[in-house]
Amino acid sequence: MFTIGDFARLGRVSVRMLRHYDSIGLLRPASVDVHTGYRFYRADQLRRLNRVIALKDLGLTLEQVRAILDDAVDVAELRGMLRLRRSQLTAQLAADTARLAAVEARLRMIESEGLMTTQDVVLKEIAPVRVAELTAVAPSYASQDIGPVIQPLYPELFRRLTEAGITPTGPAIAWYEPAADGDGDAVVVHAGVTVGAGVSAVPDLAVRELPAVGTAATIVHHGAMDDVEQSIEVLARWIEENGYRTDGFAREVYLEYCPDAPEQGVTELQLTVDRA
Repeated sequence: MFTIGDFARLGRVSVRMLRHYDSIGLLRPASVDVHTGYRFYRADQLRRLNRVIALKDLGLTLEQVRAILDDAVDVAELRGMLRLRRSQLTAQLAADTARLAAVEARLRMIESEGLMTTQDVVLKEIAPVRVAELTAVAPSYASQDIGPVIQPLYPELFRRLTEAGITPTGPAIAWYEPAADGDGDAVVVHAGVTVGAGVSAVPDLAVRELPAVGTAATIVHHGAMDDVEQSIEVLARWIEENGYRTDGFAREVYLEYCPDAPEQGVTELQLTVDRA
């Protein structure tokens, strides 16, 4: 099982939100340590979490969401509700575009449940790699918070490399870590790209050695990163079924980086794991 912090990162929600969902009976932890009060969650609870977020994004209150889920709404009904809300969102102001994308991503993930299996997961060692990087801080690890922060970093990163006359030698790589300050949900977003071993400095860019990972559970995600939750869920199930644990932060290696056609992207997700 996963701690509340690890489960929050896997579900791309805040710890504060999970605690609230527990307090109102919307998403109870699988178990609570009687001595410490620590909450623990199972991988299969990501399915209920994804439905909660999808229905909440429809504009329903949390009480309405709980009533619908406790009544065992099926995928067909949920699909119909999401599509109705999609029609409404497209008629609203451009500021609602991000919400619409989030609803559609959750819908695709729910519809694809069962299509990807844990057989797609590969356990392997990750070699160290030298990268040039730009960083920024996102308010949380949720997809809707990460996207607007990381997307402008890569064009600027490649522009500065071009000005310095440096050609990348491998794929772009993104990784994340908790921010040193903030309310506990903020994360530092690292947008990097592989450069040659001889590159030690680049004007206006940080150059660093991204350390090796002794054991990583990996899966190749096809399509836009808006839909990454379905691949994360498969990784979470594999980790739980095989007796591993992880901190929930996935390293993203963009094997096919397609900023103008994100649906054509190919990304390897790498979660550092060790034995529980």
